[in-house]
Amino acid sequence: MDVDDMLMEAGGFGRYQWLLMALFSVINVLSAFHYFGQTFISLAPDHWCADDGNSSSEALDCAGGWQFDYNSTYGFRTVVSELGWVGAQSWKPAAGQSLFFVGSVLGTLSLGLLADRVGRLPVLVLANLIGLLGDVATAFSNDLAQFSAARFVAGAATDSNFVMMYIIVMEYTPARWRTAGLNLCIGVFYCSGSALVPWLAALCGDWRAFLLVAGLPQALAPACWPLLAESARWLLDRRLVARAAAGFRRVARCNGAVVPPRVWDRFTKIWTNKPTSDKNPNFLGLFATPRLRRKMCILIFKSVVLTVSYDAISRNVSGLGLSPFAVFSASSATILPSCALILALQDRAGRKALASSSLLATGLCVAAAGVLRASLPPDGTGPLAALVLSGVGRFCVNVAYNSGAQYAAELIPTAVRGQGVAAVHVAGYAASFFSPYILYTGEYWKPAPELLLGGLSVIGAALCLLLPETTGKTLPHSLADGEAFGEGEGVWQFACCKRRQPPADNSSPHLRESAA
Repeated sequence: MDVDDMLMEAGGFGRYQWLLMALFSVINVLSAFHYFGQTFISLAPDHWCADDGNSSSEALDCAGGWQFDYNSTYGFRTVVSELGWVGAQSWKPAAGQSLFFVGSVLGTLSLGLLADRVGRLPVLVLANLIGLLGDVATAFSNDLAQFSAARFVAGAATDSNFVMMYIIVMEYTPARWRTAGLNLCIGVFYCSGSALVPWLAALCGDWRAFLLVAGLPQALAPACWPLLAESARWLLDRRLVARAAAGFRRVARCNGAVVPPRVWDRFTKIWTNKPTSDKNPNFLGLFATPRLRRKMCILIFKSVVLTVSYDAISRNVSGLGLSPFAVFSASSATILPSCALILALQDRAGRKALASSSLLATGLCVAAAGVLRASLPPDGTGPLAALVLSGVGRFCVNVAYNSGAQYAAELIPTAVRGQGVAAVHVAGYAASFFSPYILYTGEYWKPAPELLLGGLSVIGAALCLLLPETTGKTLPHSLADGEAFGEGEGVWQFACCKRRQPPADNSSPHLRESAA
């Protein structure tokens, strides 16, 4: 009797799952505020030297101080304008914000390891409190050293403040509703949170007030602890069977389901006596066996390609002469339709087909956009066509990234899921440092950045074909399960190509047994 069987016994998709979705929606908004807030606190409004009133070079020192035009930022005053980090000091906001990404790499790895040791719920709460501390500390910083240290702390929360809740929702949602639940929450609430960030900043008027308003709601994270059950898969992997059963009892009570005593006895007996092949499993175990090692390498490479492509494509469609607030909101709006597409196709086409096709579409669109930009005259329809292709490429990156998050979490065994998911995400964060250098290759040959990104995406699409399908399958628990998962599956074997099965019986397993 696996976790999915017990979820059906405990009511399938009921009130408890709706509670999960509501809390996950809140976490989506808070994560968007926390991550994208840094974009706006470091904006540099139009400025000039007070000595002569002319627009000035960024390398110029201005003895008389700087004047700023806040019309382009809707009156929002940033850390750059308050501390005068322009001209010869324009390197300071970038240096300070770079510590955010250093913190995210170290924090994601550390908290991912901790999640596999102490559980998902404690790390969910801890990560959000770390994010709160970092945002509040940033709001009270007055120089580069304080700002950098505060951004490092804020960055340490990034990813874990979202991924832990993602894992809990995924594991307590029956497979039939998993894709719909996850992607509806992300599509609606992460999209809404991202699109609202610039306007919340404009409403607050000042970067310090904005950080406090956007960051303080993270203090609500401890309220999740008494409302949620710890990951059942993690508890069972740790042989904490009584705690796992208690969690399912909570789910059943919330859903109004009555589970017979014999079902609890059977569940407890099976998992108490279940042999384990993993002794003190850790992240390195993901690379100890050939099949699991291949899966992890492909997932890491895919994360690198997606993160670098998303960052570089975002930079290439910027600078359109429009307000950065409006451009950011418009680009954030692509999250919702991309999640809608995932919702419509992921369970029908399957994880592998969607991951591979979205990466392939990204590569072809981005590469074609680069060729158009380089070969067509700037006064015709070439730039417009290139912009449209870049936008489609960005949409496809959204599809690949959001569907890939669920795919990776399903492929990585429960025993090391926290560490494994963290490592995959960290690889992407680390690789994002290279995106400016990829764009710089355009100085030597105009289509080079797009062709590089397109080529990497096509390679990623091909490698995804080597991954096994997870749609409708029981997720691997141990490292041994992860090694055996998908054994014998062909490269061109997709969920959409399988013969359709009769509609699933949604009654609980013990009722089906009684009927038999």
